Amino acid sequence: MSSVLYDEPGPRAKRRNLALSVVFFVLLALLLWWVWQTLDGKGQLEGSLWSPFIEAEAWSTYLLPGLGNTLKAAALSMIIALPLGAVLGIARMSDHRWVRAPAGAVVEFFRAIPVLLLMLFAYEVYVRSTDISSEDRPLYAVVTGLVLYNASVLAEVVRAGILSLPKGQSEAAYAIGLRKSQTMSTILLPQAVTAMLPAIVSQLVVIVKDTALGGVMLGFTELLNSRSTLAANYANVVPSFIVVAIIFIVLNFVLTSFASWLEVRLRRSKRSTGAVVGADQIEELNTAEVGGTHGTGAGGTI
Repeated sequence: MSSVLYDEPGPRAKRRNLALSVVFFVLLALLLWWVWQTLDGKGQLEGSLWSPFIEAEAWSTYLLPGLGNTLKAAALSMIIALPLGAVLGIARMSDHRWVRAPAGAVVEFFRAIPVLLLMLFAYEVYVRSTDISSEDRPLYAVVTGLVLYNASVLAEVVRAGILSLPKGQSEAAYAIGLRKSQTMSTILLPQAVTAMLPAIVSQLVVIVKDTALGGVMLGFTELLNSRSTLAANYANVVPSFIVVAIIFIVLNFVLTSFASWLEVRLRRSKRSTGAVVGADQIEELNTAEVGGTHGTGAGGTI
């Protein structure tokens, strides 16, 4: 079956695709075999190096507390960065220059600075000008750096998602008398969320991974930092790296899977919803009044 966008492959294309698939899986198997042989030759597959991961002590003492701190820092950063990024993105599209210019300067400034530098700077600020305890200081610095950087990136994602919508959407909203704030909240943002979701999820995955920077540079006891302590006690550096990498892969897979499910739900709800706007809703949205009755928007003020 073929369509305008896709032509079903013919017999030669099917044979070619099958041959390429076989070659790919053979090369993948050879790569995995080489990795296995290399680790085995260096003694990294010995049972004594992997046995700590089937014991409760390694998880309860090192990995799970580190994982909890990673999730705490990532969750706080997401909760703060998402609304802040949305506000900055919308502010960059404001008709008022005194709103648009500062928002643009903030976004471009923090987007241009490496997130690690923001963490280090925030840590030094907290050391010299606040009474935050030394135990909590790394968490505050990590969250601050992640929020400042990722909010500026998310602001551009929001702005690009809204600008990608057809201009007729806002023009039709203005034609029925909606103000710009109403147009943004009821027309543009709900449609742009679905388009922005993949980019937003990618940035959330970056937040989860960048928490490791705080462990390396600031002594924040997140998952990667806890791994180094575990490896020092059990002398299993390579196995500990592999286990922590698998944990990060699972975390990000869960996050992307949830986002994919949410995107499908949003698209399905938009296809299946045929909402009818009643007269009372039109009266609430329409801000223009002509002779005591609300007009259709042609004579309203925007």
